[in-house]
Amino acid sequence: MTLLLGLVVLALLDSTSIGTLFVPVLLMLTPGRLRAGPLLGYLATIAVFYLALGVAIALGVGPLLARLGSSLGTAGYWLELVAGVALFALSFRFDPKRRPEASRQMGEKWTERVHKAAASPRALVVLALTAGLLEVATMFPYLGAIALLAGAGLGTAGIAAVLAGYCLVMVLPALGLLGLRLALSDRVTPVLERLNGWFAKHAVGATGWILGIVGFLLAADAASQLGFVNLWRVD
Repeated sequence: MTLLLGLVVLALLDSTSIGTLFVPVLLMLTPGRLRAGPLLGYLATIAVFYLALGVAIALGVGPLLARLGSSLGTAGYWLELVAGVALFALSFRFDPKRRPEASRQMGEKWTERVHKAAASPRALVVLALTAGLLEVATMFPYLGAIALLAGAGLGTAGIAAVLAGYCLVMVLPALGLLGLRLALSDRVTPVLERLNGWFAKHAVGATGWILGIVGFLLAADAASQLGFVNLWRVD
């Protein structure tokens, strides 16, 4: 597996978050004529928010990680390995069967927010920023991607370019669903309704899956750097 493939996997994980998929699906299910412009504005806002935040974190964390890496040496990769394993173990605590009420309440809150904002493009921009800010503490795939890029030796321009591509991949599923909704109209509604129902039931459990996959990718990168396996480079 290459580093690029790992980043694509993380971006696709981010594409299934509340802000990048659940809210767009709710907007596509809103009664009345679907207007593509406001939804595209919403997706552009959340993508730009992620990109700006990612570049800011990379500029601050990248040099720090580089200094820590040079000072810690192999110990730094051992810390990354421990962090990855810890995240993977933590993921098992987010079992949706244990917390069905939390998932239902989360879905209801976001449905209410979307219905209030749906009529105004400006409100949708605010909603996108709200979703981004609320997800900062749980954007583990994005933080994992930044950590992988910081250790890849890319410059600031290179990291910004890769993060821009990451953010594009992150909103592609929502853009694809929007295209289908515009082309096929109500024939896509059953698919959107099933996605909406899945989110309402598994919102908390999805966090566990994300933690587990990010933990695995971080542990795999550390294992590769330590020479246990060779996952990120193809000879």
